[in-house]
Amino acid sequence: MTERYVVAIDQGTTSTRCIVFDRRGRLVSVAQQEHKQYFPRPGWVEHDAAEIWRNVERLAPEALRQAGIDAGQVAAIGIANQRETTVLWDRRTGHPIGHAIVWQDTRTDDLVRELRRRPGAAVVEHDSALPMATYFSGPRISWMLDHRPGLRQRAERGEILFGTMETWLIWNLTGGLHVTDVTNASRTMLLDVHTLDWSPAALTFFGIPRAMLPQVRASIGGFDTARHAFPGVRIGAALGDQQAALFGQTCFAPGEAKCTYGTGSFLLLNTGDELVRSTHGLLSTVAYQIEGGPAAYALEGSIAITGSLVQWFRDQLELIASAPEIETLARTVTDNGGCYIVPAFSGLFAPHWRSEARGVIVGLTSYITKGHLARAVLEATAWQTREVVDAMNADSGLDLSTLRVDGGMTADNLLMQYVADVLDVPVVRPLAAETVSLGAAYAAGLAVDYWPDLEGLRQNWHRAAQWLPTMDPAARDREYRNWQRAVQRTFDWTRPS
Repeated sequence: MTERYVVAIDQGTTSTRCIVFDRRGRLVSVAQQEHKQYFPRPGWVEHDAAEIWRNVERLAPEALRQAGIDAGQVAAIGIANQRETTVLWDRRTGHPIGHAIVWQDTRTDDLVRELRRRPGAAVVEHDSALPMATYFSGPRISWMLDHRPGLRQRAERGEILFGTMETWLIWNLTGGLHVTDVTNASRTMLLDVHTLDWSPAALTFFGIPRAMLPQVRASIGGFDTARHAFPGVRIGAALGDQQAALFGQTCFAPGEAKCTYGTGSFLLLNTGDELVRSTHGLLSTVAYQIEGGPAAYALEGSIAITGSLVQWFRDQLELIASAPEIETLARTVTDNGGCYIVPAFSGLFAPHWRSEARGVIVGLTSYITKGHLARAVLEATAWQTREVVDAMNADSGLDLSTLRVDGGMTADNLLMQYVADVLDVPVVRPLAAETVSLGAAYAAGLAVDYWPDLEGLRQNWHRAAQWLPTMDPAARDREYRNWQRAVQRTFDWTRPS
């Protein structure tokens, strides 16, 4: 019998990958291509959606070639994607309308401040379970319709379509299917998280025509068959990247949590079929939905800048030549020398939600070296994680006992040790490091019975590394207070005078 495989299309913030997995969840091959980042103005971040689709077309045959298989051996495709990034395109031509606006973009800051004051804002926040913030797609769509002449009229006529990245990819893969899954839809501020359909109140509030929105479907089920890139292969699943990581970490039970350390970092706690509304600055979001079943929900702490802070340290300051060098540089000193970096480049996300905040470096003295700065960069990720975990413990009524981690930054042992130290809990990394891609593959395979059930997926999870806390409690408390003082200094930088 010919062996069959599952393919994940992992469309991330900086690159796109096509990864082939086997039945044991092992990575067989990977093809990857970065795409260009556009920064036309301060706080603006854009992608070329057409470039991203071209990359998928190139990567698909390369991943199969590396694996030594053909499309006929692929049981299903799963898609994981950067979530709030907003794409508009022409229904007839399929061409994007300008660049996609990326989740990190803050151009809607003034609009969001205005929207918060409008009647109906509280209803939208309640229905979507999200705070009014620049992070989400709804304000971006409204901004795009208002700032491109004639676009709103065309959207009202049904000529313009909206999608997050999985919608854009499915449209191109299938030759015109306009759908989204519940996890990505739940990041737009337009979805009623109880009915799992578009909220009429939200569409009216943002002034967004229903005709431009995709059909909402379960995360795991039927998304039609691909005609391009992987012709004849069923698209079995689509999930936002962080929900895919939760799935890949097999956090299927309430109380299980993971944190993905990438461009940003995202900590999700499974809350089961109960939507837990945060009172401590977290997001309530859809974790996943298997076709025919209820949705599972999660609490999420979203941190905007973690891995991208290392990129900034490398590319803008040019203090290191490659990202892994930051650990070596940080190990040249024993502490941060009293220096703290708070990377509010795009404002602060959870648990603060201060879009007007901007980054600061505090505690500079003539004693500080580039080694201290490198250490402060890594510590910034750990302390931001601590803030989110504290909020999550308060919202859930539970104390996190173990944190499962994944993503590129987990290769930094000093960082992972520091995370364990500041959280005072074990930090565990699985054998399969590519859990975003693996989660998309798991979900797609589940949809076509490649894997029988969730328990079968759990049996594939194996621990590869663990870090245990060693920090003195008094030192932990002192450093956390210093970090919190530094965070306060980021507030109000871009407020009108």
